[in-house]
Amino acid sequence: MSRNEILQAVLHNKAFAVVRLNDSTKVLPVVEAIIKGGIKNIELTLTTPNSFEILPNLVKEFENDSVVGVGSVLTTEQVSRSIELGAKYIVSPVFIKSIIDIAHQNDVAVMSGAFSPTEIFNANEYGSDIVKVFPADILGMAFFKGIKAPMPHLKIMPTGGVSLTNAGEWIKAGACAVGIGSALMNEDAIENGDYDLITNNAEILMKSINEACN
Repeated sequence: MSRNEILQAVLHNKAFAVVRLNDSTKVLPVVEAIIKGGIKNIELTLTTPNSFEILPNLVKEFENDSVVGVGSVLTTEQVSRSIELGAKYIVSPVFIKSIIDIAHQNDVAVMSGAFSPTEIFNANEYGSDIVKVFPADILGMAFFKGIKAPMPHLKIMPTGGVSLTNAGEWIKAGACAVGIGSALMNEDAIENGDYDLITNNAEILMKSINEACN
């Protein structure tokens, strides 16, 4: 997939599952449950143990059903390694221009993190395909509406503060997509192998988004 094709795919689904687990053996079944519930964008964070070992298997297993990227990226070395192992997009909690440059050189999309209006604007200006507003729960939906009023061209995505039922409200506030982690992946359910609950959570989230878009 080209960078533009990746962007079209992730923006069509509008939901990013931020997969950050303590037990790497749970990643594949959790991701399978998430995809079954309708979320197609899988962001495997590098804070998950053995993430680079898991990534190729994740890409291979779900390449026909999802778009797999890597999150919590902080260095250019991590970008290069992630792309080498099959990541289709790179997500960082911060804005680092060299991360954008290397990803784009490899025709891979980037979601750089930003917080203030100036950071968001600069991340977009330097080529971030989507700007990840983080932590969004501190800023709120009114902030998104305020940012979009003078800069309607921005593609901004909240991570932090997104729940299963308010995702659609973020879309209405101007978000092009949402990132969700802990609210989607119930720790007790994962520990007990209750993956149907994860699927149900994903379905609730997608219902909220789809209703907002219709």
